[in-house]
Amino acid sequence: MLWTKPNTGKALSKLANALMMDPSSLSSGEREMIAARVSYLNNCNYCCNSHSAAANCHLHNTALVESVKQDPQTADVSSKMKSLLSIAEKVQQSGKSVTGEDCDSARKAGATDEEIHETVLIAAAFCMFNRYVDGLGALEPEDKEEYKQMGLRRSVKGYGFPPFAWQRSYLNNKRNNRLALKKH
Repeated sequence: MLWTKPNTGKALSKLANALMMDPSSLSSGEREMIAARVSYLNNCNYCCNSHSAAANCHLHNTALVESVKQDPQTADVSSKMKSLLSIAEKVQQSGKSVTGEDCDSARKAGATDEEIHETVLIAAAFCMFNRYVDGLGALEPEDKEEYKQMGLRRSVKGYGFPPFAWQRSYLNNKRNNRLALKKH
């Protein structure tokens, strides 16, 4: 999907990479769990499964990632992470739902203003990514094991724009499909 329109695809890839891989006091695994939780709440299976897989690759704890997706308040994560996930859930509903009390609660649990900012930005961005993926009808892998490979690739290589060979293959398939439609 990203290479259908390369100028926006590159920008979206850079945003995802910055949010999930750039240096931060939140680990990449924690940031992936925020993305997975928001995607779960948005019923975006593709993003939920791929970011859960990436979180698993960083954290090596499938049960933890699953429990965070289902109910972060009962998951075995820190009070700080619970408060940040609560903020992310509110952003998923509406950015205006986040209150000063939510931020104060996160600070009391040990979150910094930068971590709160990152959480809000990740949650907001993944609402957009989820709608983008679902709006364009992204196909989910038939073999769910492919998500593990996606997670591994993202956890190691990040979210760089897809390699040229993938772009060329995608565009050739798209062109061939258009040509086939014209013949009929």
